Amino acid sequence: MKVIHLISGGDSGGAKTHVLSLLKHLNETITAQLVCFRDGPFADEARQMGIPTMICGGNNVFRVRRQLTDYIRQGGYQVIHCHGSRANMIGALLRGTTGLPVVSTVHSDYKLDYMGRPLSRLTFGTINAWALRRLDYRIGVSDAMVDLLISRGFAPDRFYAIYNGLDFTPAPDQGDRLPYLRSLGADVDEDSVVVGIAARLNPVKDMSTLIRGFAAGYANCPRLRLVIAGDGEEKDKLASLARELGVEKQVTFAGWISGGMDRFYSALDINALTSLSETFPYALTEGARFHLATVSTAVGGVPYLIDTDVNGCLFAPGDWQALGVHLAALGNDDALRRRMGEKLFEKASTQFSIQKTVDTQLNIYREIIRRHNRPQRKRDGVVICGAYGRGNAGDDAILEAILQEMRSIDPDMPVLVLSKDPKSTRLTYRVPSVSRMDIPAWHRAMRHARLYINGGGSLIQDVTSRRSLWFYLHNIQSAKKCGCKVQMYGCGIGPVTRENHRKLAASVLNQNVDVITLREPDSQAELRAMGVTQPEVLLTADPALTLRKAPDDETDSVLLRAGIPPRGRYICFALRRWRGFEEKASLFGAAAKYAYETYGLTPVFVAVEKHLDPGAGQLAAQGLDIPHYFLDDAGSAGTIIGALSRMEVVVSMRLHALIFAAGQGIPLAGVVYDPKVSAFLRYIGQENFTDLDALTEESLRAMIDRAAAQSTHPEAQAAAVERLQKMEQQNVEVARRLLAL
Repeated sequence: MKVIHLISGGDSGGAKTHVLSLLKHLNETITAQLVCFRDGPFADEARQMGIPTMICGGNNVFRVRRQLTDYIRQGGYQVIHCHGSRANMIGALLRGTTGLPVVSTVHSDYKLDYMGRPLSRLTFGTINAWALRRLDYRIGVSDAMVDLLISRGFAPDRFYAIYNGLDFTPAPDQGDRLPYLRSLGADVDEDSVVVGIAARLNPVKDMSTLIRGFAAGYANCPRLRLVIAGDGEEKDKLASLARELGVEKQVTFAGWISGGMDRFYSALDINALTSLSETFPYALTEGARFHLATVSTAVGGVPYLIDTDVNGCLFAPGDWQALGVHLAALGNDDALRRRMGEKLFEKASTQFSIQKTVDTQLNIYREIIRRHNRPQRKRDGVVICGAYGRGNAGDDAILEAILQEMRSIDPDMPVLVLSKDPKSTRLTYRVPSVSRMDIPAWHRAMRHARLYINGGGSLIQDVTSRRSLWFYLHNIQSAKKCGCKVQMYGCGIGPVTRENHRKLAASVLNQNVDVITLREPDSQAELRAMGVTQPEVLLTADPALTLRKAPDDETDSVLLRAGIPPRGRYICFALRRWRGFEEKASLFGAAAKYAYETYGLTPVFVAVEKHLDPGAGQLAAQGLDIPHYFLDDAGSAGTIIGALSRMEVVVSMRLHALIFAAGQGIPLAGVVYDPKVSAFLRYIGQENFTDLDALTEESLRAMIDRAAAQSTHPEAQAAAVERLQKMEQQNVEVARRLLAL
């Protein structure tokens, strides 16, 4: 593989470290040629590291384009990789002359690159913004950077994320820290807890928040000291602030550190970052290498490294009060500092190493080359429509599962999702999405797509809304008229209560659907009763059964943010407002108290649909005089599954809470407000459910008793779920067949 990298050659800081470190290691596997547009320290350092480096200078961009076009063609390069505004401009010009895919690594927010320099922002900033949109692919140095650019309208399926990796080989012993710190001017002794930061002293790093937060922390922990390594235009202002807050003796401005940063980080106890904007700062992984407890603003890719209260502390930009609380807590608790530092090292060294970065970059190149060489087809890809973008974790879990399965068929296949909130869908799943109401957009997509998926859930029903039924039937009809194959994917059917709706649904499905795959037998019976006989009908399972739980640290962080100790003994109540729920709500509160007093299980009220369910949990817990918790936003499907895996019993009205918990082998008790709930439970061999209308305090207690008894014998449920997970693969095989791939 041969890749040519373009960069101005005047870069410094994190971008310089990322590019040189990456190219050094890439050249151990592939040819990664560096082209700088000027000579100087950057190019000199690249040569010293053994990176093949060429200078292509001059201000005539068209001459540079001609030279590079010839060089690229003669060298047989396969990918052009740009870094920075000048490289992006040249890359955009090379795209047409070489016919090669062009990718840019976005190292920082291009709108902030020229902060305080209005003329440069107007010229270079405008050119860079134009060029970025002309390139084929973009790599964000963190998922947060990718999300930022997608939110600005960049194509979501043309992005990759990469993280600044570090060599975590243990550093040699750096010696006694006290003489070193004192040589920097710090007033320290054996008992001091030293907070440090290495950064430029400019507005984006927001050092005033650091000094204010330090002063607040020092007031509650006099052991704290602060050492700032760096220089910049704000130094005098920051020194004045330290004097004003009475911490001038405790704050040291060390200036730029010479001779490498290992000595600096080895002398610290706490690593700090207060930036208003970052991609993925090396300063945090460099601190992690030395097992430092870390406090940082929750910006850029930082939350992907730091799981709040598990391996570090996060706070909102500018919130110096929260920073002060974190610094005082860490300063006063030696064991907490050590524990967080060890956890951070463990995660950083496995997930954010330089080898991980290089492997990620190589995989990105392979995918770009594969996508570039993919044959063009007259009809290609999939349009997916369902109840997405509503904040319902169950429906969005179905979409996540379907997308995973489409990518297993063909990772480069075009996909479009119809969503109520297309912006959220684009950000969450990195997939093109349009509004359900944007009829011209999805008609255009259907005319080019090969397959239309009516995606999971109970979409063909008229209980919640007649218009919803009409919408989905109309879309199915439109997709067939536009020439798509049509699959209803791992879905439920009904209830369809009105006779005219049953006739309409049967007519549309018979005439327009190729294959219907169903998640349980009751839906199969409902189709027969409606007179649906023309499509091929297969009994499979819900796609959400294939999803996996998030890593333990992510789950711990979600629970801790809600104030829930991660390792307790819990019973989950996943409730929703439905007709008659208000009259029954107190029964759930009584059942929660019963489970606590009888089995020692603390109740957790979990919201599956975060916009609607919290009210149901609050109503059920009204007047509850035992410990209890609310998990109103458990995040993604993975973290919801992770949270449910920590429960010993799950009592649920929500179907997908039952599906997620069943997949983890958790004993279930179902409260049926809709036939789909009982249909799923029967499908996995569970009879531990009762209708909401018939629910009594005694019946709810009895279900909890049966579930608690089952917790010691989960084998039957686990076997049933494993069987369903295997059956679910028929959904994928049908899609593959209809796509003829």
